[in-house]
Amino acid sequence: MLAPLRNSNWNSMDSTHQPAVESGEKHHRPRILIIDDAVETLRFLGEELKEEYEIVLATNAELGLRRVLSIVPPDLILLDVVLPDMDGYEVCRRLKADLSTSHIPVVFISARSEEDDETLGFACGGVDYIAKPFRMPIVKARIKTHLELKRRGDILQSLSSIDGLTEVANRRHYDEVLEIEWRRSVRNCAPISLIFLDIDHFKLYNDTYGHLLGDDCLKLVARTLANALNRPGDFLARYGGEEFVVVLPRTDHVGAEHLAEELRKAIFSLEIPHETAPTAHCITISLGTATMIPSATHESCVLVEAVDKMLYIAKKEGRNQVRSISL
Repeated sequence: MLAPLRNSNWNSMDSTHQPAVESGEKHHRPRILIIDDAVETLRFLGEELKEEYEIVLATNAELGLRRVLSIVPPDLILLDVVLPDMDGYEVCRRLKADLSTSHIPVVFISARSEEDDETLGFACGGVDYIAKPFRMPIVKARIKTHLELKRRGDILQSLSSIDGLTEVANRRHYDEVLEIEWRRSVRNCAPISLIFLDIDHFKLYNDTYGHLLGDDCLKLVARTLANALNRPGDFLARYGGEEFVVVLPRTDHVGAEHLAEELRKAIFSLEIPHETAPTAHCITISLGTATMIPSATHESCVLVEAVDKMLYIAKKEGRNQVRSISL
């Protein structure tokens, strides 16, 4: 049997890319990407900022955009307006048009200081405009302010993305993550998998034991599922009611099916009593998985429809089992 693809890095990187932080590592300092074709500017800013921040450099727009889409994206971008392959305004527009990068603050740095230039920078999504030559105390103060604003915004975004009962991600956050990972899979020609799962006979459980114990059951199932996911990139959400979904970037058919079976076993091993269930006398789950390497002509709904069908088959054929498909 093929080994499940669960840890391979499918992100295509330019050979000149600085070593990326692996997905399992945490970077403790804010990460700043500086995009400027002037090497002396890169060196100067890099030296001035390296004590407080992790610095990533790019000398043109194309390389800068690749840096943004690395495993660990930047927390803030310092972007020159005049670049050899694409002006900074267009780079900013592209970043703001992509859901996976739209939240990253962009600060323009430029020798241009006319009012029209600054207005255009703000109009395309920049949060600040710093004119050259730099006064570093001002640059550092502005960077610190924008990073703090981003940190607060990230906290609020996180709170709005959590399911209140189970404390895993909610349906809205799942929709966002799926589109982000789908686009990344298209760019990198990498597999993406989904797992849909449903607690078997949960309505009957509520009718038998009451909704308070039903809520406790949902919390325990969610916590167990979350603990069973072993990669930072794996994403669990409550889809609705007693349904959950797992998004698995860079995971092939074998890997998805293997993980789904591990999830099934983990819930079965809890031995949560369900005496009235016709399938087993404890809580069980049914799971469907679907995998594909998407292209630009595909929409994510193709994968969603496929995994939903697999879950339906798993339930129809007796529950407490996994059914899978590779598209």
